[in-house]
Amino acid sequence: MALTWRAVVLAALGVVPVVLFPVPGTVVVWALVVAAVCALDVALAASPRAVAIQRRTPRAVRLGVSTRSELVLTHTGRRRLRAVVRDAWPPSLVPDAVVRTDGAAAGEPLVARSARHDVDLPPGESTRVRTPLRPARRGDAVAGPVTIRSYGPLRVAARQASVPVPGRLRVLPEFSSRRHLPSRLARLREMDGRAAVQVRGEGTEFDSLREYVVGDDVRSIDWRATARRGDVVVRTWRPERDRRVVIVLDTGRTSAARIGTDAGTATTDGSDEPSSALGGTRLEASIEAALLLAALADRAGDRIQVLAYDRGLRARVAGASGPRLLPSLAESLATVRPALLETDWPGLVGQVRQRVSQRSLVVLLTALDPAAVETGLLPVIDRLSGTHQVVVAAVGDADSARLRADRLSSSAVYDAAAAARADLERAAVSAVLRRHGAEVVEALPDDLAPRLADTYLALKAAGRL
Repeated sequence: MALTWRAVVLAALGVVPVVLFPVPGTVVVWALVVAAVCALDVALAASPRAVAIQRRTPRAVRLGVSTRSELVLTHTGRRRLRAVVRDAWPPSLVPDAVVRTDGAAAGEPLVARSARHDVDLPPGESTRVRTPLRPARRGDAVAGPVTIRSYGPLRVAARQASVPVPGRLRVLPEFSSRRHLPSRLARLREMDGRAAVQVRGEGTEFDSLREYVVGDDVRSIDWRATARRGDVVVRTWRPERDRRVVIVLDTGRTSAARIGTDAGTATTDGSDEPSSALGGTRLEASIEAALLLAALADRAGDRIQVLAYDRGLRARVAGASGPRLLPSLAESLATVRPALLETDWPGLVGQVRQRVSQRSLVVLLTALDPAAVETGLLPVIDRLSGTHQVVVAAVGDADSARLRADRLSSSAVYDAAAAARADLERAAVSAVLRRHGAEVVEALPDDLAPRLADTYLALKAAGRL
C-alpha cells in the first residue's frame, strides 16, 4: 500500500477533534478513522496486476536521436483503473524535459514529460502511453519493470505492483562526422577523373590505349597494338581500387580517457553547437574516425576490415561493402567499451598479420601516450610497417592548448609548463613512429575524422597504398 498527500492531510486534520475533545482516546479514534479510510480506498482501487501490458520499442537508434517507448495497457479488471504508470529505463535514455502534447483527440497516445503517465481506464478498455527517449550513451539499454500505482476513488491510498516487461534498445554510434563525407567524396571523384597515370608493378588496373608522346615510359608500350595500328601505342593504367584497409581500434585503458573541449567551443563546421564527440571518451572519437574512413574507402572501391582489440578481439567486421558496410559497423561497434587493461600489442599485431597477408593500409586508432607507446607499440611497429602502410591516428587533448595559454597565476604557469612538456613528449613519440615508417595523425576530437580521411586521400593520390 502507498499513501498519498491526501492521507497526510487527513491525519493532520485530527488536530481539530483533539483540540475540541482533549481526552486520551481521541488520538486513537482518529488514527483508526484514518486507517479505515485508507483501507477502504485501497479495497476499492483496481488491481494493478489486472492490466495486460505490451511494450513496443524500436530495435535500434543512433546516439542523440530521439525515439519513443510505447506501452499498450489493457485493463482486464472490474473496477475503474485510476493509476500512475512508470516505464522504467536507464537514466541515460530518458530526457530531462519533454513538452507535453495537450488537446489530443480520443484514442491518441499520451505523451508525458517523463517516464510517468497518468492513466484513467474503464474496465475492458485499452490505451497507449509513450515515453520519450533520447540516448546519451552507446550500447544496449535494457528496460526495467513497469510499475503501476492504482489509486482508490478518494486517492488517499493506492495499490502498487511492478510487472517485468522485456524491452531492449541498441544505441548505435552517432556518426556525426558524416557531414565531412560529401567534400571528401568530391575530392575522390577529382582524383578518379584526372588523366590516367602510369603505375609500375603488378596489381594495377588497365585503363586504355593512347598514342605515344615524348616522356612516356617505354616499358608501357603495347607492341601488339603498335603493330596493328602502325603507330607507337602505350598502355595507360589507373590506380588499383581493390586495396585492403584494416582499421584497428585500441580499446585498452587509454581509450577510456575523457577528451573534450569546453562547452562553448565552436565546431569545425562553423556551428555554435559542439558535437557529441566533444566531452566524450577517446574511444568515441576513434569510432567516429573509423566510420568516416570506412565509408570513404568503401566508395573508393577498397576492401574494409575493422577490428576492436585490447587483450582480446572485441568486435570484427569483414566482408561487408556498399549499403551493408555502415550498418554492420554501427551494430558491431555499438557495444564496444573501453577495458581498463593494458593493450596486448603483440597480440594485436598478430591479429592483423593473421587476417591480411598482402600489402594493406593499417590504421591504428590509439593514443600517443609516451609510456604506453614506448612499452607497447614501438617494439612491434616494425612487424607491421615492414609489410603494410601504417597510419597511427590519435585524439589530441583540447585542454592542453587551454592550459598552455593560461598563465595568469603561479599555479597556472606550472600547469602550462606541464602541458607544454606533455606536448613535447608526444611530438618526440610521433617522430620516432615516423622513423619506423608510420604516418602519424593527431587532432582534436572533432578534427580527427576529417584529418584521417585527408591522410587516406593523400596516400592514395601519391600511390602509396
